[in-house]
Amino acid sequence: MSGRLTLSWANKDRALVSDGAGGYRWVDPDDPRAREVRLLEEVSRHGDGENLLIRGDGLAAMRSLARIPEYARRYRGRVRLVYIDPPFNTGQAFEHYDDALEHSVWLGMMRERLEAIRELLAPDGSVWVHLDDAEMAYCKVLMDEVFGRRNFVATVVWQKLYAPENRTDLSSMQDYLLVYASDRAAWKSARNLLDRSERQTAQYRNPDDDPRGPWKGENFTGKAGPGRRAEQFYTIVSPAGRAFDPPPGRCWVYTRDRYQELLEDGRIWFGRDGTSGPSVKRFLDEVSSGVVPGTWWAFEDVGHNQEAKQALVAMFPGQTPFDTPKPERLLQRIVHIASNPGDIVLDAFAGSGTTAAVAHKMRRGWVAVEREESTVEAFTRPRLAKVVDGEDRGGITEAVGWIGGGGFRELRVAPPTYRVVETAGFRALGLPAVDGATLARSVAAQLGYEVEPDLAGGRDDGVPSIGSGGAAGWASQPFAGRKGRARLAVVAGVADESLVDGLLAGLDEGETLTLATTMAAPGTAQALRARSRGSRLLLVPHDLFRSRGAVS
Repeated sequence: MSGRLTLSWANKDRALVSDGAGGYRWVDPDDPRAREVRLLEEVSRHGDGENLLIRGDGLAAMRSLARIPEYARRYRGRVRLVYIDPPFNTGQAFEHYDDALEHSVWLGMMRERLEAIRELLAPDGSVWVHLDDAEMAYCKVLMDEVFGRRNFVATVVWQKLYAPENRTDLSSMQDYLLVYASDRAAWKSARNLLDRSERQTAQYRNPDDDPRGPWKGENFTGKAGPGRRAEQFYTIVSPAGRAFDPPPGRCWVYTRDRYQELLEDGRIWFGRDGTSGPSVKRFLDEVSSGVVPGTWWAFEDVGHNQEAKQALVAMFPGQTPFDTPKPERLLQRIVHIASNPGDIVLDAFAGSGTTAAVAHKMRRGWVAVEREESTVEAFTRPRLAKVVDGEDRGGITEAVGWIGGGGFRELRVAPPTYRVVETAGFRALGLPAVDGATLARSVAAQLGYEVEPDLAGGRDDGVPSIGSGGAAGWASQPFAGRKGRARLAVVAGVADESLVDGLLAGLDEGETLTLATTMAAPGTAQALRARSRGSRLLLVPHDLFRSRGAVS
């Protein structure tokens, strides 16, 4: 045993897949249903922009963003902020969400999604997971396991209610935000400070009319622990003649010599009459323009649930709002701290679209993934369209000066290309009837090949469908994808040596071929390897999900 602290639950060593009825089921990690890289199909566009609203399972969407080259270039390792507000697993009935996941399923679901998030996060990125009491402690240990304890930043406590709930034994008035960084040191140097409030600025005064302006007195003592020097223990005499020594267990922050320098520079304050203990002046114009964010976020500063509900009711009259919507001011603070204009923000449980709406208004790029079609139709897409069109007057619109603009693409996670049938304990993998272009894109996605701009083959759908007659009748571009110096050809039919010769003739010098085919004549794989070192033949779909992915 390694001695490493981990969280255990039933079926932790297995993977989760959708059961097709809104729930999940456990399967082996190598099951194609858990490994398939699903295609992303464009549904519509609204305005002008590359932001993404994706309908479908968040895990499948994030896996596609990280693995399909056309998306991976923009998103893999480049997402600056991930905020997720997953189902709390409280069993509350709710019209728009399945919030009653069995506990081990919830942990498995979260583990898989956190691992997918880690793959997308930028080196200076962070993930903020919004939770209540039900799962916060479990998720903390889980995130330690996924991101490493060294990358734990803080637990933010948000005061979500402005009045206690009197119908329970103890009224829970807060939620939690678990904050983890991809690399804490990198994140700390890149994160933003909060603007100083009027209350905080008012703490800086100038009772002695110092020409350097307002200042605040700071404690002149520190803990007398190991590493303190003898020069930090001495007697200070105030202008009024009072002698001061450090309190028991404390020492002066500065040595005697440094104290003398500060005194001569007018930076030591003993009170108006010179009889108080020493403090050191910290001038307003010498401190940073912002303040380090704290971990207690009061509703006066970032809003509460009721504020968010009222905003949704105003935006969607007659609709049943979410039980626990999040106010835009809360997301505004998170987005401000953890990202800059132009950075990418992702929410894999988009719900009503608050994260994307705030990110858009704050001029960040965004990806919003929502599983429930009804939620997308009723809330997410209409809300984001209002933001783009400048018709959303609520939330932080006025505070950030948002007037509209930009846009987004709406995508859908495609159905599985491959079908698993289980009968009497046996599992069979098949290929349902799909068009050639879909098959080509699916194979390319699974193998990490970038799809050719023109999927021209022997047919208009982009994939040659041929028998053993070889490459006769092919167009000049029989290839479906490219990965460096490797080319991909996808064949719905029987591949033979004649076909291999035709494909190899189309390669440039130094290129290799991956031939993915639904059937192959005997000896075809060996012929390909013999004629082109480094080339390979794969049988679709079985070889796509093998660790080595090659036919012997």
